[in-house]
Amino acid sequence: MPEGHSVHRIARQFDRNFVGRAVTASSPQGRFAEGAAILSGRTATEVRAVGKQMFLEFDDDLWLRVHLGMYGAWDFAGEILVDPTIASANGRMGQTNQRGTDLADPILDAAGENSLTSIGAPRRARVHVRMSEQTTGLADEGDEWPPPIVGQVRLRLLTEATCADLRGPTACELQTPDEVAATIAKLGPDPLVDDVAEGEERFTSVVRRKPTSIGLLLMDQNVVSGIGNVYRAELLFRARQNPHTPGRDVPEEVVRGLWRDWVRLLAIGVETGQMMTMDDLDPDAYRRAMASRDDRHWVYHRAGLPCRICGTSIVVEEAAGRKLYWCPSCQA
Repeated sequence: MPEGHSVHRIARQFDRNFVGRAVTASSPQGRFAEGAAILSGRTATEVRAVGKQMFLEFDDDLWLRVHLGMYGAWDFAGEILVDPTIASANGRMGQTNQRGTDLADPILDAAGENSLTSIGAPRRARVHVRMSEQTTGLADEGDEWPPPIVGQVRLRLLTEATCADLRGPTACELQTPDEVAATIAKLGPDPLVDDVAEGEERFTSVVRRKPTSIGLLLMDQNVVSGIGNVYRAELLFRARQNPHTPGRDVPEEVVRGLWRDWVRLLAIGVETGQMMTMDDLDPDAYRRAMASRDDRHWVYHRAGLPCRICGTSIVVEEAAGRKLYWCPSCQA
């Protein structure tokens, strides 16, 4: 599932390439045909990301709400202006024409993260739009514009130079300003949206009165926005916190530490495009971590492997339908 850092990167992509421009909208799949018809011809005026949800405003106070869910992704093609505050797939920043651009010494990620062409659930490369960094170039579209439609595209947004295709979202709907406000009001604090100090107080207050386990609370978007399975496991390990401890029994200083660590890790995720959760790596180790999840995390996806700290086998169990990874020794 795409986590909060991905959605913030998507929003920045839209801010630089769609806001201020008129769009042609369509629903090749047909499931959003009515909404696309309403959007088509309008100008995008603002974009917001809150947790795992993105809100794109158009003329006349009309908003598009997208929640990628487990399998959703935005695929970008054409001339893409990259936000200079974040790293691109190949470590460059600035304007990138994705048709035939060569990568200079790229950091390749076989999992498909940190791509300019696709942000969301990792996917395999395809012929016309390269979907991940498993390839040596960002695109291979030739002169065909707009790019061909491949697969089940729920929504296509097209400007004169840039194309964004949405596939597999949990939610794709139009909302009024009041509906957007109501949706956001239900969400927990997001360090990149809310005042960080106020967010810490909200998060701490909610967690400290809940009988629910801290491992479940971190995944509850009403408690805190943007944390998914990867960040949940890593945050708890970094805090040496047992995931089964009820929130109200977790020491206050640990709860506050979890929030502050989330502030830090989210910023790193947005900047690099990777859920990097290991600190103080030398340059070679950092490059390996950027290229491979196996070298990027403390416990996530390491079931049965020795803990990097104590050597105890990492365990995995089901928690509310999701896999929970943790060290039964370091997090006892």
